[in-house]
Amino acid sequence: MTNTVLITGASAGIGHAAAELLLKSGYKVYAGARRVEKMKALEALGAKIFYLDVTDEASLKGAVETVLKAEGRLDVLINNAGYGAHGAVEDVPIAEARRQFEVNVFGLARLTQLVLPSMRTRGGGRIINISSIAGKLSMPTGGWYHASKHAVEAYSDALRLETAQFGIKVVLIEPGPIRTEWDNTALVNLEKYSGSGAYGSMVRRITEKFRAGYRKGAPGPEAVADVILKALRSSSPAARYAVPFSAAVMVFAKRLLPDRLLDWGIRLILEA
Repeated sequence: MTNTVLITGASAGIGHAAAELLLKSGYKVYAGARRVEKMKALEALGAKIFYLDVTDEASLKGAVETVLKAEGRLDVLINNAGYGAHGAVEDVPIAEARRQFEVNVFGLARLTQLVLPSMRTRGGGRIINISSIAGKLSMPTGGWYHASKHAVEAYSDALRLETAQFGIKVVLIEPGPIRTEWDNTALVNLEKYSGSGAYGSMVRRITEKFRAGYRKGAPGPEAVADVILKALRSSSPAARYAVPFSAAVMVFAKRLLPDRLLDWGIRLILEA
C-alpha cells in the first residue's frame, strides 16, 4: 500500500477534507499549510502538521526533508494549495497575477521537482494535482485563475508522460463548484479589483449567480476527497477526474459546443 502522503493547503476545504479521509483510511499524512492552527483537528487524528508556504523555497525543501527523514519514503504528493485572484483581466494588477501563478503553478511545480528523485529511486509514487474545471472552461472575471489552472492541466499532462517510465502515476482532479473558503476569497478579490468601474455591473451579476449556485446545493469538499481516495486506491487511475457530475457535464459541453455558441450561452446565463 502506498501510504505516506504529503498534502499542501491542508488548513481548510479540499485539503483538510482529503487529509481527514486519508487518515481514517490508514494513510500516514503529513499536512502543510500557512495556517497551522487550522490543522489541530488533523493532528488529533494522527497527522503530522507543519507550516508550509508553497512560494518559499526553504519551506518547500523543509517539508520534503521532514517526510523523508521520518519515513524514508514519500509515496503520494497531493498538490492542493491554491486560491483565486478574481477580477476583470484589465483590472487585476500584474503583481497579483504573478502571485496567482506563484501559488497555483510554480509552487506546485517546485514541490514536485523536490519529491521526484525519491519516487524515481523507489520506482513508483503518485502525484495528485488539484486543478479545476476552470482549467478547461473560462468565465468572465476569472481570467488569471483560469489561466493558472490551464497551466496546471498542461503541466500535469507532460509530467504524466515523462514519469510513467519510472512507475509514477500523475492524476488531475478537476473540481467544479464546491463549498469551501475558496469562493469567499475569490469574491473578495473580485469586489476589490472590479467591484466598481467599467465592469461593476458584470461583477454584481456574477457575484449573485455565484452565490445562488452555492445556495442550490453545491457539494462539500468531502466529495472531492472521495475522488482523491478513489484515484489512490486504483491500480490504473484515470488521467483526470471531474467532480461532481455537473462538472463532468460542463467539460463535456465545452468539447462539443463551438466557441461562439458557448460564449452566447455564458452571456445568456449571466444576463438572466
